[in-house]
Amino acid sequence: MARKLKAEQVRKVCDPNSLGFESTEKLEPVQTIIGQSRALQAIQFGLGIPNFGFNIYAAGLPGTGKRTAIVAFLERIARDKEVPPDWCYVHNFQDAYRPRALRLKAGTGVQFQKDMKKFIESAQSEVRKAFESEDYGKRRDATAHAFNEKREKLFNQLNQMAHDKGFAIQMSPMGLLLIPIVNGKPLSEQEMLALVPQQKEELAKKREQIQDQIKEAMAQMRNWDREGGEQIEKMDEEVVKFVLDAPIEELAKKYGENPDVSGYLKDIEKDIIENMNLFRSPSEPDPANPFARMAAIQTLRKYEVNVLVDNSHLKGAPVIIETNPTFNNLVGRLEKEAYFGAVSADFTMIRPGSLHKANGGYIVLRIDDVLRNLLSWDIIKRSLREKKIIIEDLAERFGFLSMKSILPEPVPLNIKVIIIGENMYYHTLYSLDREFAELFKVKADFDSRMDLNKENLKQYNSTLCAVCGKESLRHLDKKAVAKIIEHSSRLAEDQRKLSTRFAEIADIIREANYWASSDGAKLISGEHVSKAIEQKVYRSNLIYERIREMIERDVLKIDTRGKVVGQVNGLSVIAFGDLYFGRPNRITASIASGREGVVDIEREAKLGGPIHTKGVLILSGVMAERYAATAPLSLSARLVFEQSYEEVEGDSASTTELYALLSALANVPIKQGIAATGSINQKGEVQAIGGVNQKIEGFYDVCKAKGLTGDQGVIIPGSNVQNLMLREDVVEAIKKGKFTVYSVKNVDEGIEILTGIKAGKRLKSGKFPRGSINGMVQDRLEQLAKGLKEFEKKPEEKKKPGNKNNNSS
Repeated sequence: MARKLKAEQVRKVCDPNSLGFESTEKLEPVQTIIGQSRALQAIQFGLGIPNFGFNIYAAGLPGTGKRTAIVAFLERIARDKEVPPDWCYVHNFQDAYRPRALRLKAGTGVQFQKDMKKFIESAQSEVRKAFESEDYGKRRDATAHAFNEKREKLFNQLNQMAHDKGFAIQMSPMGLLLIPIVNGKPLSEQEMLALVPQQKEELAKKREQIQDQIKEAMAQMRNWDREGGEQIEKMDEEVVKFVLDAPIEELAKKYGENPDVSGYLKDIEKDIIENMNLFRSPSEPDPANPFARMAAIQTLRKYEVNVLVDNSHLKGAPVIIETNPTFNNLVGRLEKEAYFGAVSADFTMIRPGSLHKANGGYIVLRIDDVLRNLLSWDIIKRSLREKKIIIEDLAERFGFLSMKSILPEPVPLNIKVIIIGENMYYHTLYSLDREFAELFKVKADFDSRMDLNKENLKQYNSTLCAVCGKESLRHLDKKAVAKIIEHSSRLAEDQRKLSTRFAEIADIIREANYWASSDGAKLISGEHVSKAIEQKVYRSNLIYERIREMIERDVLKIDTRGKVVGQVNGLSVIAFGDLYFGRPNRITASIASGREGVVDIEREAKLGGPIHTKGVLILSGVMAERYAATAPLSLSARLVFEQSYEEVEGDSASTTELYALLSALANVPIKQGIAATGSINQKGEVQAIGGVNQKIEGFYDVCKAKGLTGDQGVIIPGSNVQNLMLREDVVEAIKKGKFTVYSVKNVDEGIEILTGIKAGKRLKSGKFPRGSINGMVQDRLEQLAKGLKEFEKKPEEKKKPGNKNNNSS
């Protein structure tokens, strides 16, 4: 049965005295987000389970506190977690192209870097001192002297042997020369030519014998030189090793927990020994030669340590919020160094990404930020799938650049990824990306509403206190809190719910604080909250005012008085960004005899959306069930939204269109001061619609502008009464009897309100009572059917033989 709603039914008022406090200043601020028990349980589960793929997708509308809740929750549990290790990159002495990643105990990375720098500086100094020491000089000279004595003794023996055979050995730039001697004097060239052949032959044989012995002696000398060099080199190595042993042993003891560090220290000791000349007597590069200077700088760079991740400042696991998740910001980058046109890179130019910083902890990302950046989503999936962070150059990946670079060793990844986004992204990724379900197995669904009960209300008030305290705003008095609670229920569009879109609530408090500041008030009052809400709407509703002005001046035709056949005021909702308002639309119906049925002009003009078209087809189903049980409808009807120039979507006007159609068929006028909204099913029941508050307020504003008569109002579905949280001025008009809101359960109740005539129930005969709306509709349809039948019969009669109008020969 249709009901006239009372003022207390169209807005649930919060009694300030029932709150139990005078201002939020007396309350204890809440420490966690409220109204999201389902989401918080999911987050707790996702963070607690260590198995692969249980990363979290936090889904929900913007402003529901997802990020705030997640970050606060993470920071709380991260304090009790173990601090993850530091990571460093060092030179790979086996393959310089692939720098090594060293894992170090948390907080020791920077110290290891400093210790290695001191070690290299000390090695340079101590090695140089060792080689310049008197002891080393004596040992080296003794070794060299021993070999020189051997050489000298062998040379003397060669000289004596040659002298005994009549030759003298003479040194020359060409090597050793054998000079024949006769009577203790060397032979001249003329004397050599004067010798007889027999003497020449005898000298040649002796020279050959001596040369063979010289070759053997020279080979022996070379062996002694090599042995001497090896002994000196071995001695040098022993000197360097002696210098390095103590500091390396100290470093190994200090950082020996990690076997990778021990291996690295052995490699660096071996490399220093092999390149001891760099430490023995470092040469100063020529200042005029920049390439020599660059080479000198880079020579010792391989002994540096690049600290990639330093966790010395952490008190637990890291919590990283990446607001710009580009490819390089996630996995790090390889910087390049240009020097006089030469571009190069080495391990000291590796920079970390947010995945490195969050390794061993948690990272929070927004899905829209991730998807907006090229390859970011792919690199997140790959890192999670492979359980390691691979640093690479994005340009090289696409083949844009080809230059000398490096390929760092991947860092093992142990992380929980929490992605924040709307449900739309979740369902899209779940449907289209097969890896998404494997990598993000936990969905934390944040609700936009919470139940309005005593416990939740207490927590809600504490949340308002927390907002004021956190931002140093004035506290709210009890009337201001009551106004915010009412506004929260309006945002939730439910008298029994509160909105959890705390971002919007916080904005209202901030604006109310401004108005309180302007008034010099110590607390925010109810008037300040109301003004903040009104001013927020006022700043955005210029287009709404223009539409209302056009209706008031009859540019857009809307009647709020009188009665018209086949015409009714429907209600729609228009959304422009943050502006969401209702406006009335004139809907008309025209009737004629025919078999086309109900024609939706919006659909024919391609201005009707699929849901609106569905509503019209359901309307046709209602007509068929009610009035065409024994014979098909003989009807050609047209339905249209007058002065509508954009797409019409939704089925909330399907009852209104049926009212217009029934009025046109019954030839009964409809009260123009009453607008209607509601969807319909094929049984004629009126179903709930959205935006009910805005629709009622939109029609009320038009009626107020044209003059309230007390006969105006709106018909809504009975199931929407619980969603009513009307503006206070509308409630006041209802209280004074100047405006009425009716709730109905079916179209019969609605048409009775609009026409003032009973709808009528079907009798046992199948007919409807005479004088009822349904009876008049049924009679009119029968008349249309009869007229159509007679019209279709006439052409057949003309074709019969003997008919005087038959012109066939």
